[in-house]
Amino acid sequence: MARGIEHSVVRVPKAGELVAAQLRRQVVTGELKAGDPLPSETTLMERFGVSRPTLREAFRILESESIIVVLRGARGGARVLAPSESVAARHMGLLLQYKGVPLADVYRTRTEIEVAALRAWGGRVNDLDVLSGLVVEAADTIDDAPQFAKVDSRIHQAITDLSGTQTLSVLAGMILNVMDEHKSLHLSVHGDDHERDTDELALRAYRRLLKLLTAGDVDGAVAHWRRFLRKIEPLVIADPDTTLVEVLS
Repeated sequence: MARGIEHSVVRVPKAGELVAAQLRRQVVTGELKAGDPLPSETTLMERFGVSRPTLREAFRILESESIIVVLRGARGGARVLAPSESVAARHMGLLLQYKGVPLADVYRTRTEIEVAALRAWGGRVNDLDVLSGLVVEAADTIDDAPQFAKVDSRIHQAITDLSGTQTLSVLAGMILNVMDEHKSLHLSVHGDDHERDTDELALRAYRRLLKLLTAGDVDGAVAHWRRFLRKIEPLVIADPDTTLVEVLS
């Protein structure tokens, strides 16, 4: 006996969504670059054959995605924004908050990403120039906890960038945005003095990592970095039950 064909409702995109999709594609392909003004509403209405309300609905969609910003006033209009990791991190953060993910889970994910990046490093010493410069900068800012925190974030990103994999680097960037929010909150509560011992420990770890990588000892670098990140986890996250709702809300 033949089974009946199951039917499902096919949702047809609205005109505003279709216009937004075309403009979005122009941004991600580089046809429209960050800072570029979009053509006038009249021009876009004629190009897409849509009404002003439909075009403005497309603008609202793109503005909610932080792909454009609509400025009001005599010199107003829509301008293109560069897609950024901070925007992606905000959406990721909302999802993780909804799922009740603890901050420790995010921290350990960052650890695994960085360890994977170190293993994937091709051994090219020239790739270490950025990391080397940041380690020097970290030493110069050891007495300034907020500045050291910023350099620390860039060091973590530089470690992931050693993988040469853009997808891994983007994922790491989103996670670092979440960790940076926690770091800022931590500094505002505990102050600069509370960070000095941890920062000095981190600086020694950076130098050791750089030395191992320069010597081509990838296995040693991986073992050292994993050990260091595990050691400081209780210092970075005092309460393992802290959720992202407490950090990002």
